[in-house]
This record gives sequence, C-alpha cells and structure tokens, in this order.
Amino acid sequence: MRYVVGFTGTERARDAVALATSLAMTQGAKIDLVTVLNPPQDGSVAKGAKAAEESLKRAQDELPAGLESETHVRVADSFAEGLLETAQDLNAGLIVIGPTNAGLLRRFTVGTVATALLHASSVPVALAPRGYRHRDKLTRLTCAVGGRTGADAVLDVAVEAAARRGLPLRLISLVALDAHGTTHPIDTVKTAHEHARTLLSKAQDQLPQDHESTVTVAHGRSIEQAMDDVDWDPGELVIVGSSRLAQRRQLFIGSTANKMLRGLPVPMVVVPRDWQRTER
Repeated sequence: MRYVVGFTGTERARDAVALATSLAMTQGAKIDLVTVLNPPQDGSVAKGAKAAEESLKRAQDELPAGLESETHVRVADSFAEGLLETAQDLNAGLIVIGPTNAGLLRRFTVGTVATALLHASSVPVALAPRGYRHRDKLTRLTCAVGGRTGADAVLDVAVEAAARRGLPLRLISLVALDAHGTTHPIDTVKTAHEHARTLLSKAQDQLPQDHESTVTVAHGRSIEQAMDDVDWDPGELVIVGSSRLAQRRQLFIGSTANKMLRGLPVPMVVVPRDWQRTER
C-alpha cells in the first residue's frame, strides 16, 4: 500500500505529513511525499526544483525510523493534477492533503486543491485538520452513516478497515432537526436511532467476534450543532462516503459531509462510490 502526500513545504504540509504518518504506521504503508511545480514556459527545468527536493528530503528525514518512504517532484499544470497523476502512476491507495493556510485551529478549510481532488479522485482522499500533530497509530475509526438509500455503502469499507487494523469501530449519525421541515423532532431522532442500530447489527455480523463496535446518534438544530455533543479521540479517523451525485468511483462530498469537514477536529477520509480496496 502506498500513500501519496501533497507536500508544499509550508506549516500546513506538516499536518498532511503527520496524518500520513499515523495512517502508514497503522496500516504498514509506504509514504510518497510529492511536491508539484508549474511547468516552465520555455521548456527548461521547472523553477524551484532543487529547493523542492531539499525541502522534501528534510521532511523525509523527520519521518519515524523504519517507515518506508520516497520523495517526488512532479511538474503539472495544477497541484491537484500532479497528485492525481502521481497516485495513478504509483497505483496508490490514498491521497493525503492538509488544509489551506487560512482557518481555525483543529479545523479543515476547504481550498482549491481539496475541492479539485474531491471532484476528481478515483481513490480515497484523506484530509487533515489544521494543526494536526498526531503521529502515532490510530485509536478508533468512526463511520458516518446517513438515512438515505445507499448512504450506508461506505459501511463495508469501514468495517473491513477496522477489522484489518484491529481498531474499535464507531458508527455516527448526525441529525439536523431544522432540515426535516414539519417532521416531528422526536420521530426524526427515533428513526435515526433505529437506522443506526440496524447498521450496527450489520457491522457486528461482519466483524470478528468481540470486536469493539458502538453507535452514536447526535442531534441539534444543525449538523454543526449536533457535532458539538460528540466526543473525539486525538487518534480518531472519520470515514465518509462520496455523494450519491458523484460519478462511479469518483469523489464528490454532499452537504452533510461538507459541514462535518468544516467542523471536525480530527481527520476525514472520503471514499469514492463503489470503491473496493485492492492490494496497492
């Protein structure tokens, strides 16, 4: 398994490297640190190539001992395009990026690179919140589940990942009461609990015996308010599925996932529709 990490040499790049380190240590994967430069107009060597290589080497030297890694300087018309091309060339199983320089601490700010990747990637994309520094193995996987048909498709990915990594699995359902119009709040929350318990039962049937699995249903006037009542471990990772509007095997996050992303203090991985893990 190989993880492509977008590296810009900025403080925010440290967030992406920290997340990739945590994921790689949990999974036993190889990290590919990638810097993307704009192509020169005169056909010469891309400007800043040597400085980029030196910056990548310093970042590589700071990785934990024993963690396999490589560095790459890529030339492309955009940073996102360079990451996508590298992931395809290396047959990578994940792209990891950090937030933009703007935004609140422990939150992810969606910039142009993240937007481009979330609309085009055929492999999962991991998003680190600003200030992320957890460099140890993950401690828990949380799978966000919804109530729409097909919204639980990502559950199989989360179950397989939790079982393979020996991590506790938590299912979470966030209910925005204001989004349900005239539906009675009590009925809305009750329906969410029933759906979540059904999915938990399905997950438990697939998990090894005695594997830790729980469910959390949180509600509020909005998704952001519902999230305020949820506890998050420093070593937690949230997995969400792409929008039902996305093309097959491509990413596109829906409104709920987007609201979660902007408020999450822990990393999120967005999984493409119909994506199946293969040995990469």
